[in-house]
Amino acid sequence: MAQFAKLQHSLVRLYSSSLKSQYDVIVIGGGAAGLMTAWLAGKRGKSVLVLERSKQLGRKILMSGGGRCNFTNLYVTAEDFLSENPHFVKSALSQYTQWDFIALVERHHIPYHERDHGQLFCDGKAKDIVDLLIEECQQSKVDILKKCDVESIHKNGLFKLQTNLGEYQSSALVIATGGLSIPHMDPTPYGYQVAEQFNMAVLPRRASLVPYTFSGDLKAMFARLSGVSLPVAINTNHQVFEEALLFTHRGLSGPAILQSSNYWHSSDAIFVNLLPTHNVVDLLLHAKQNQGKLLARTVLSTHLPKKLVAELETLWWKNYAEKVLADWPDEHIKTIFQNFNQWIIVPAGTEGYRTAEVTHGGVDTDYLSSKTLESTKQKGLFFVGEVVDVTGHLGGFNFQWAWSSAYACAQAL
Repeated sequence: MAQFAKLQHSLVRLYSSSLKSQYDVIVIGGGAAGLMTAWLAGKRGKSVLVLERSKQLGRKILMSGGGRCNFTNLYVTAEDFLSENPHFVKSALSQYTQWDFIALVERHHIPYHERDHGQLFCDGKAKDIVDLLIEECQQSKVDILKKCDVESIHKNGLFKLQTNLGEYQSSALVIATGGLSIPHMDPTPYGYQVAEQFNMAVLPRRASLVPYTFSGDLKAMFARLSGVSLPVAINTNHQVFEEALLFTHRGLSGPAILQSSNYWHSSDAIFVNLLPTHNVVDLLLHAKQNQGKLLARTVLSTHLPKKLVAELETLWWKNYAEKVLADWPDEHIKTIFQNFNQWIIVPAGTEGYRTAEVTHGGVDTDYLSSKTLESTKQKGLFFVGEVVDVTGHLGGFNFQWAWSSAYACAQAL
């Protein structure tokens, strides 16, 4: 009786009156990619079971976008994704586009709005997207088990999964377990372990879309500036992003920083243009010629936050702080103030998976069909979403990869 009660508590009864032991498709993971795959496979007439190890479905959806879910982007291209094979995403993205998901959101009468750079957010709560997926799963007769840990997988004709809630079998198995980011959500490397079990390579993983940390004087300076934000251009390994930068107690964050972290490796320098709209040397030389009695800080504070100017004054031109511009040699202006347009700094590291939005790396795409996401090593085994070596830029692209990879997979089930 206790085992039965445990099972019933964990079961989301979406359609059928009793839980089966054998299905056409089993999906491991009840997040964005997993629920999308399950719904679409069920829609095609397949019997589908979703196994979710936590007690809540779509947890990453619920916390995304400040609780409003940045569910896609108006301007999705293959160039918005990183992978060892930069062409891998093209097939899935063409099969199911951002416009397809937008149409789905509109069909469910979910109000949404556009923010900077084509990012689309729910007007209400991210729960609207989770409810959408659950409703579609219900209509497609999908069964879902929560608080279900997969203990082992064997393949002998069918995939046989031993779980804490019993044994289940299927002809096809979809791995949608996500990455390693956000430890408080208790992420698991299980998807990578399944790939390795079936002789597939897994590429090195690291935290991505993540803030930088610093040490020493820079850390202390950034802590004093905590909360200050400004538009900048960040160049990291020849990738430039023009968005906001935010100073924090630990270092640097904000959209520009998160974007650049996709391309950063340990010990790399980043190049920060604090005033992308102006050449600061020209600005100061012009002020010297026309307003020579002004201080450098006075001119700069009309373009940048005063707290930031004060900190940089101490860092870069402390000895000239009280000298009017007319008393500055031109060469001093050129040497010091070029730093505003190309400030070279080296992060000590990142905040790691604790605050990372995604995991860079994962299941090697050389072992997957780009058209179907099926393993080239094991027929009937599929990998979708973040577990794959595909990482999108900030702004709804990682969710679009979840939707698109799920669709491509479901059409092949």
